[in-house]
Amino acid sequence: MLQGIETVFDNKEKMIGHLKKKSYESNTAMFIEKNGHFFQEMADYVGQAEDKEAAAEEIGVCLAEAVKAHFSNKKGIVEARTQVDLNFFMIYYVFPTVLGLESEDSKVIAEGIRKVWKKSFKEGDIHYTDYDTLYGAFREKIFGIF
Repeated sequence: MLQGIETVFDNKEKMIGHLKKKSYESNTAMFIEKNGHFFQEMADYVGQAEDKEAAAEEIGVCLAEAVKAHFSNKKGIVEARTQVDLNFFMIYYVFPTVLGLESEDSKVIAEGIRKVWKKSFKEGDIHYTDYDTLYGAFREKIFGIF
């Protein structure tokens, strides 16, 4: 399941660096176009599952394991700075894409991923919101900072 999911983090530095309203909008559109099939796979998997919460947590495990394998240093640790970037990327791109799915299970999927992310990473206690809420928080720059 979710083979190659770590590729959703390609260009993470560019996509979270100096975010502005216009770049966030275009980055999100590009992200969904390139990676939408992963999120559709998530929705399909949870949609057919009898235990939707367990299926959503399985998705979270697949994502967390792929991230650890791809971003861990030689000691098997995701370094603090990398973890911060991954957390921001999850908040800005992954969760809004999950919540934007045309699926009644999108919140279940987001919560399953969030639970596993929190358990899997030091400083992994993150929360999520939808694209419209994040986009609305921008003036020219996110929350008027940067």
